[in-house]
Amino acid sequence: MTSQSIVLQAEHMPMSGIASPGPHQTYRHPRLSLQERELGTLNDHSIRIEMLYAGICGTDIHAVQTNPDTGYLRSSAPMHIPPEGRIIGHEGVGRIIEVGKHVSHVALNDYVTLESIVACHHCAMCRRGKFNQCLNAKLVGLEKDGIFGTVVDVPATLAHNINDIVEKNGDKGLRATACMEPAAVAYVGCENASIQGGDAIAVFGGGPIGLLSAMLSERVFGAAEVYLIEPLPFRREFAKQWCDKVYSVEEFLTEESLHVDVVIEASGFMDNVTKMFHRILPNGRVILLGRSGKPLMLDNIDHMITNEISVYGSRGHLCGAYDAILRLCRNEKLALDNIVTDVIDGVDALLKALNSPGDVIAKHCKVLARLNK
Repeated sequence: MTSQSIVLQAEHMPMSGIASPGPHQTYRHPRLSLQERELGTLNDHSIRIEMLYAGICGTDIHAVQTNPDTGYLRSSAPMHIPPEGRIIGHEGVGRIIEVGKHVSHVALNDYVTLESIVACHHCAMCRRGKFNQCLNAKLVGLEKDGIFGTVVDVPATLAHNINDIVEKNGDKGLRATACMEPAAVAYVGCENASIQGGDAIAVFGGGPIGLLSAMLSERVFGAAEVYLIEPLPFRREFAKQWCDKVYSVEEFLTEESLHVDVVIEASGFMDNVTKMFHRILPNGRVILLGRSGKPLMLDNIDHMITNEISVYGSRGHLCGAYDAILRLCRNEKLALDNIVTDVIDGVDALLKALNSPGDVIAKHCKVLARLNK
């Protein structure tokens, strides 16, 4: 069986003088193509899926964008691009068309939504239940071939059955569950922030993860006030329906009277945290979700020590986040499809969108591609 897949290729040229270069210091001149890939024999522990919807993530966009000064790609997330290229994409939903012989928790024709971190389940972190920090983790679409294809093979452990959601809500349910991965990432970020009733939250970044962090902060975790800070006009306007107030970066940084308990940084622009750090209240928390490869510089350490402010990195969506989000969806507490601002048809349209990443960011929040009908 073959699949029409979107493949990323790049020139492998690590920057000199850097001991452990990240992808943004390793791969130059990324280029995308639509290729027909042979799937071969299905692994005994895997499932073969006819992809129905796939979501464009900021990580996908950063993997195809380049630093104009160097030609290196922007993404600093763990990534390995082999000479033959990497099939990208890690958010989506589909229907199972073949099941490996050692798979029992899902079956032929089940609708499934997919996790994107393949944990080893045997390292020290996995033994402690810290699957998001698995020492041998492989990221789908970055370190393993992803799901931007008409038919894909994935480890069965990534699949969550959503037959009931599709039966009840049809295509709306498919679109909602295609957004599970960013919702679960935001959920873990909110958990790490220990958000409580009465907290004031500032979220930097109005993309899907930032917007979902804002939604979950108030509607699920009980925050009293949620402010979203976003430079792009479309995303600011779109976010107003879910936030108490929306600011441009300049407006928020000059609003000196506004103090918060929690900062969720989902934009990748670490300077924002530095500039407003003095406005974090005692026992405040900073959650870093957005990757950029840029340093975080904190020059107000006395404020941090005196007020016992914590800074956390937050990565992943495992450890029960999918189950929590699915329960919220099943009980109509969270309508994830509301963040979808465009649905495009076909793998060709997906390739075209990825080749115009600036338009995706400026004009949309979450874009889904319908890969099969």
